[in-house]
Amino acid sequence: MEKKKPIKRHKALQPLSRQHHFGLLFSWKLRKGFSKNIATERLQEYAKWFYEHEIKPHFREEEKYIFPILEKDNELIERALKEHRRIKRLFNDIKNPEKSLNCLEEELEAHIRFEERVLFNEIQKVATETQLEKIEEIHSDIEKYSDYHDPFWE
Repeated sequence: MEKKKPIKRHKALQPLSRQHHFGLLFSWKLRKGFSKNIATERLQEYAKWFYEHEIKPHFREEEKYIFPILEKDNELIERALKEHRRIKRLFNDIKNPEKSLNCLEEELEAHIRFEERVLFNEIQKVATETQLEKIEEIHSDIEKYSDYHDPFWE
């Protein structure tokens, strides 16, 4: 099996990549919860907490400061925005929470992989030093929220 080289991420985008790591952990925790037959209500509570503290602010930052670096009609940006809308709907779906959480776990992970492997590489290629400095300035004070109170995945 071919070993992939780690992506060299510009310093300005590293905080967003760290947030992506927390998103991947979220997906892993949901998988773990399902495998341990944790009550859907507990998983739902965690998803609600994660959405408010991590996803909402993260998407807002990307959409306001990162995505505009590429043209608005860029197909990668269109895809990312479409995926953001889908992921938000999954987080907020209360009609069929188990199905939504299962889809969310998969789709969030796939979305993060796309942003890290494709979209951020493209943004990094075309961003000016001024744009990257602005991103770095904005993300230098990213808040880290406390850990979730119910570690059901352990």
